[in-house]
Amino acid sequence: MVAVGHPDLFYACIKGSSEHGISVFFKLFVVNMCVGFYHYESFFCKITMLALQTILLLELKTQPMPLSVVILTFNNTRTIRQVLEAVAGWANEIVIVDSGSTDETLSIAQEFGCKIYHHTFAGFGKQKHFAVEQATNNWVFVVDSDEVVTEALKQEIDAKVVEGTEYRGFMVPRILIFLGKKLKYGRESKLPTLRIFNRKFGNYNDKDVHEDVVLDGKTLILENEMLHYSFSDMAEFFQKMNDYSSRSAIELYKKGKRTSVLKVVTKFPVTFFVEYFIRLNFLNGYPGFVWAFTQAVYASLKYIKLRELQRKAMLQS
Repeated sequence: MVAVGHPDLFYACIKGSSEHGISVFFKLFVVNMCVGFYHYESFFCKITMLALQTILLLELKTQPMPLSVVILTFNNTRTIRQVLEAVAGWANEIVIVDSGSTDETLSIAQEFGCKIYHHTFAGFGKQKHFAVEQATNNWVFVVDSDEVVTEALKQEIDAKVVEGTEYRGFMVPRILIFLGKKLKYGRESKLPTLRIFNRKFGNYNDKDVHEDVVLDGKTLILENEMLHYSFSDMAEFFQKMNDYSSRSAIELYKKGKRTSVLKVVTKFPVTFFVEYFIRLNFLNGYPGFVWAFTQAVYASLKYIKLRELQRKAMLQS
């Protein structure tokens, strides 16, 4: 009786062995048993069975997929509780990969029942690749330790990351919170990044910084965003800038990129003009000015360090 009208429903229920699939199968079993007490061969009962099975099949196909949230951590006491509160009880699994935290980060993660793994940091690409591999679900959502998933985004994910979706990845917009204000204008306003994907079809590359997901399949940009609380103050910002600019310079050098004195000298004014005027950061007020200024400093510092690597290589040759 199970396969009447929809022979694919029984297969759909058991193929993933998901909790929801089992639940739908149980409901279908009960429906069949109840109808079996009456005149099953009647036309009315057959129509009823077809209708009920169709409803249950649609329920199965629109159920959110089991999702693993994956987070890299290192001394993130400032933000990690807020990050975990946003996804605990919603995601089926939270995977933490820590690279040696000495503060309360891991104690907080334990409060939320996270699966915690320790892994020496070897660059953002390799670290995220390792973290994704620790997930037990096919679908993963990679969240930074200073990003908060909004309720609207969770509802959209539940509606779109479903059984049978044609997409293998979803790009999530982010809004940067900088100096206590949302940057509503500029590149950092709802900048989409590929964070949700089926790990059977892709994973992160090995880039040290500015890592990307290499994915085989279609992607969709979601409408709702997560909030990026990246920096507590300017001191932390410049610490991260120093680290990122060094890693980026090394990455450029490995790719064979070289720079000139002219490019180093012009990098600051050109970058500031683009960030502040072309990308409309002047509409963000004072935080927008500071952001444009810091981006110009970062770009200049990166190429100054690249120039330094060139000079060292020449001296050694």
